[in-house]
Amino acid sequence: MRGVYSRLYADEKGLSHFEDVAAELVPGFAAPPAEPAHMAPFVATGKCAWIGGTPEWKGDVPHPVPRRLLFVYTAGEAEITAGDGTARRFGVGSVLLAEDTWGTGHFSRIVGDANCIGLVFELPD
Repeated sequence: MRGVYSRLYADEKGLSHFEDVAAELVPGFAAPPAEPAHMAPFVATGKCAWIGGTPEWKGDVPHPVPRRLLFVYTAGEAEITAGDGTARRFGVGSVLLAEDTWGTGHFSRIVGDANCIGLVFELPD
């Protein structure tokens, strides 16, 4: 069993890229008397907030994230284009670890006619 997410990061020259990452889950999450569930360490988080955008939102100017952020999409769909030109869509259930805090950044847009909403977690440096 694996947990899968996308990572958006800046390389040594400041150009952003995507990377697919998987974490192997192993038995170990106990909630007796239920049978143990599978788990894997992930990232330490700080503040958590809802974030959302309408289909009219303009994120089409290249921008880095203001700090390391973890996005979990709960409604709608967003398309993120990395500085290297690679575009990926993130819909309900998608997880994005955004670490391109400097350099060229990325472009963002809401796809379709629905609002895009998710949870965003601030991560320590």
